Amino acid sequence: MSRSDIFILMIIIPLTFFQSVRGKNCVCDLKNSDPAFPEHKLTKVETTSRQCIERITSERITELDRLLLGLQQRIKQLEENVVVLEKEDDTNLYGAVSLRIIELEFAEIQDLLKKLNETIGNYHHLNAQAATQLEDMKDTMGELEEFDNMQMIKKDRENQRVKRGLEECKNKLKATLPPPTVLPGRCGLGQMVSVAGPRTSSLTAYSTSYSYGAWGRDVKPARGDENKYWLVVLSNSNVYGHFVRQYGTLSTLLLGIGPKDTYISGSNPTTNTIQGSNMVVYANALYYNCYNTYSVCQFNMTTRAVSTVALPSDTGYNNKFPFAHLGTTYSYTDMDFTTDESGVYVIYATTSNFGNVIITKVETSNPPVLGQTWTTSLHKKTATNTFMVCGVLYATRYLDKETEQIFYSYDTETKKERFDLKINIKKMKTNIEYLNYDPRDRLLYIYSDAYILTYELVFQ
Repeated sequence: MSRSDIFILMIIIPLTFFQSVRGKNCVCDLKNSDPAFPEHKLTKVETTSRQCIERITSERITELDRLLLGLQQRIKQLEENVVVLEKEDDTNLYGAVSLRIIELEFAEIQDLLKKLNETIGNYHHLNAQAATQLEDMKDTMGELEEFDNMQMIKKDRENQRVKRGLEECKNKLKATLPPPTVLPGRCGLGQMVSVAGPRTSSLTAYSTSYSYGAWGRDVKPARGDENKYWLVVLSNSNVYGHFVRQYGTLSTLLLGIGPKDTYISGSNPTTNTIQGSNMVVYANALYYNCYNTYSVCQFNMTTRAVSTVALPSDTGYNNKFPFAHLGTTYSYTDMDFTTDESGVYVIYATTSNFGNVIITKVETSNPPVLGQTWTTSLHKKTATNTFMVCGVLYATRYLDKETEQIFYSYDTETKKERFDLKINIKKMKTNIEYLNYDPRDRLLYIYSDAYILTYELVFQ
């Protein structure tokens, strides 16, 4: 019940009229038969509520998640180093060095544990304080409800109950239909049944500076690079980027420790600049839409050499066929690079195919070569993102600020497409600017309004 509701109620409370005649004038005395409304109590509740909201924020909760994840990754790395040390047979040549590395990792773990204990202690105190304040607010609002003579609060609660019942009915009518079953001979995963998560959720070291970007792992890493992660932010107008940032582990990425930057060019936008947020890393090469062209760029992150291959000349680029929904378009997402168990694909649209999605396999030679192509009847601007799993293309759409939905699939083996999938993704932020599937861990890597997240694909 808002303050305006309460003030209205004060106007319609019972009044007693006393009429008397003084000379030729008729005078009425009004007396309130109810006690005065305790406005100071409502003001106190509003103040306490505002203070709670200021103290308990998503950033604080994210801080705890980051510390826990960092600790988990550090312990895992320590276990791996201990195993390596146990297997070493070098007559103690490197034993001292290995022990020193382990000693440093112990120190880092102790530091993380200290920070974690301090954070948890602060949360316990905050939780106890908030619980007491909520009880006081609940009791006060119960007292104030006695002034609701028109029973507006009771009627509002009944309306909310009816609305919840209607939503439950709608959800039952929108029961999720099963997506296509992947044949055992191809990947053996079976039917995708849901998307769980997020499993990871964090701001990058850039905080909220850049709302467009991409991140993930090398789908086909070189030996020794299996734990590396990469990050690209579009630092110029949410459209262009010119370097790749790499981290040794997930925990170092989340904590922003020890990045290695590899520059494609000295500035942007210029030749070979990254254009749009839909890119992937495969076999130590970044695949992306070249600046101001309808070409695929392959950037070797070791040699820094760039190779290109052109798509059909009527391919949409420079924001002609971007991903979109009724509320917005995702700038310069004309080309979407995806990975699955078999390699790299590029998803795009052409005028000759009426703006509908086309799938082309990218052969990852140097220079890259365009492989087999499939045409679909999915109009690209009706989707917000795409990804591939075991040769099946999936497309997502925007439902509301909290939900993204996988609604479409195209099987490159059978050439069958469906528009009736209803697999929901629970979002942390409003928009998903980047989404890709990693077959190594079967996770979706998402960049959403400056946040990086992972979701688990659940198969039957």
